[in-house]
Amino acid sequence: MQASSFARRGLAALGWLGRYIWAGWAGAAGLFCFAALWQFGHELYGSFILPSPQETLDALFGLFALPGFSEIAGNSIYRALSGFLLAAGLGTVLGTLAGYFFAAMRLLRPMVTLLMGVPPIAWIVLAIIWFGSSGGSAILTVVVASFPIAFAGGLEGVATRDRALEQMARSYGASPFTRFRTITLPHLLSYLYPAWITTAGNSWKVVVMAELLSNTGGIGGALATSRSLFDIPQVMAWILLVVIFALATEYLMLQPVREALERWRAAGIPWGVKR
Repeated sequence: MQASSFARRGLAALGWLGRYIWAGWAGAAGLFCFAALWQFGHELYGSFILPSPQETLDALFGLFALPGFSEIAGNSIYRALSGFLLAAGLGTVLGTLAGYFFAAMRLLRPMVTLLMGVPPIAWIVLAIIWFGSSGGSAILTVVVASFPIAFAGGLEGVATRDRALEQMARSYGASPFTRFRTITLPHLLSYLYPAWITTAGNSWKVVVMAELLSNTGGIGGALATSRSLFDIPQVMAWILLVVIFALATEYLMLQPVREALERWRAAGIPWGVKR
């Protein structure tokens, strides 16, 4: 009996993995179109201005042989993911709570708008002044710059929930937790997931900018070194590496979470058909 149950779960997991990989072909086609435009730009302006995709890939593979590459990449990964998790966690929790209380919503929304209005580079400068050139200043900058996005997603998700449906569930004796899990949470996730994607992408952009300006190593520091040497293919290789990490954060970390939490969306969708 246990073996049969294990086999069913294994087949279900393989089926999900197959659908997930199949759904990635559309995104891959978009990347190939971008690569074609990139090659066209290279043909127009030459390698010194815009190295070709092939030259950039060769330089990217060359990065793996650099001494200290794992430390450089590891520092940036740690800072970006730490800042993202803190910003997404705090923003989601506080935004969700604020969505239930009108007074808190009116009080916090202007403060969040104020935070969003300050450019990330200004936060980087302030963090360097306050805490010095360290990895902590990069993480702090990521949190402050990305927190409002997750907060706004949680706030709008709860504030726009179907209150009539929630009242009906209350009249049938559903507990607050049951109402949140079955009514509010599915609606909330449709706001949170785009906010989390934007927060993740913003985290990678901000952390590289912070490393470059504060000279704290990581990919930003390596990018500054390559720029000073006018090694344009290597500059493009570092940029491509950041893009790969950002895509991995979305499609290997966030997308599986979404698939697990929103299985109900696929109930009426034929096999192989994805949004």
